[in-house]
Amino acid sequence: MGLIIRFVIIAFIVYLFYRGIRYLTDPKRKLDEAFEQEQFYFYDDVKNVQKNFFITYKGAMFEGEKYLGTTEDSFDVVSIFVWVKDETKLQGFTKDDFHFLASEIHSNYPKADINWKNPIEQLLKN
Repeated sequence: MGLIIRFVIIAFIVYLFYRGIRYLTDPKRKLDEAFEQEQFYFYDDVKNVQKNFFITYKGAMFEGEKYLGTTEDSFDVVSIFVWVKDETKLQGFTKDDFHFLASEIHSNYPKADINWKNPIEQLLKN
């Protein structure tokens, strides 16, 4: 009976250690933490085109929708639509901030055209 209790305790400790590691390396947690601290973080599953990506930057949360298409020699993400979750968080953003975000998106999807939804689109047109 004592051997079984020891085994259960060791298994429980291993499970807690496993869950702790999973929690610390969870990218969704890192996104939430970066959002709270108003830092940059790019959260994306590059291998899954159907999942949207999220970017947090200067306290604003952006979401991007990817569209698969054909390029000269392969199928790839060819179009991306990006919008902000809360427009009031855009106060203080400049064109340079959006150019930085576009360059970060292009680092993962170099063949994609990036389209911003209003009001960002209006700022970049002027």
